[in-house]
Amino acid sequence: MYPYDLFWGLDLYDLLIAVGFFAALVYFRLWADRLAFSAKLQNLVIASALCALFGGFFSAALFQAFYHYLDAGVLTLSAGSTFYGGLIGGALIFLAVYFLGGRLFLGEGVAARRFFAVSEIAAGSIALAHGFGRLGCLMAGCCHGEVTDAWCGVYNVTLGAKTVPLQLFEALFLFVLTFLLSLRLWKGRRGNLGLYLIVYAIWRFFIEYFRADERGATVVSFLSPSQLMACLLVLFGIALWWLEYRLDKKSREKGEMHDA
Repeated sequence: MYPYDLFWGLDLYDLLIAVGFFAALVYFRLWADRLAFSAKLQNLVIASALCALFGGFFSAALFQAFYHYLDAGVLTLSAGSTFYGGLIGGALIFLAVYFLGGRLFLGEGVAARRFFAVSEIAAGSIALAHGFGRLGCLMAGCCHGEVTDAWCGVYNVTLGAKTVPLQLFEALFLFVLTFLLSLRLWKGRRGNLGLYLIVYAIWRFFIEYFRADERGATVVSFLSPSQLMACLLVLFGIALWWLEYRLDKKSREKGEMHDA
């Protein structure tokens, strides 16, 4: 853990967030080139991602403020931030910019037709950026586990004790997930975004039981905000995976009929 300022008021958390974002962009560009995305489509996705990044930071703080209000009855934007809030808000902004920009710069229906191709790469990009973000959490000392004397414990300056480095375990999980999603891309398999949402949500649901920081409250008393959101994301991921499967099957059937 190293939560101290390095320069210009920035700390390792800020730097690792930036590294994660740029790593995600590089990941996208490499795969977009491999899958022969046009320059216009690549630029549209990058512009949408930049808008989603800035909007996602605000959304992450807004979601955490709502959780804090439910738990403590006080509404404030200084209560921190939550990944799910950033993911949901950022995703909505990305979709708005992507489809509006696609209509203006790519032509009618092009953005919609290419959406699932974009989402296949986006899943790995998100997982990669999130992995670096969790390393940032390790440096900041947030999202930690229980106090421990185990060899794997990391000293938490705020608590004055060693804690289980759940942030490091989650970062490793996300890097492995990025590799597996990339392997699926390499083999031409579909459904990466739905798979990412399902797998990560299941991981997050269970790792929440080992978190020792303030988790907040929800309308479901026995679930933390992240656990409740994880349940919803599993359902959404399944629906997204099924939709992509159906559309891909329909496309292949049309191709077979055309060939016949």
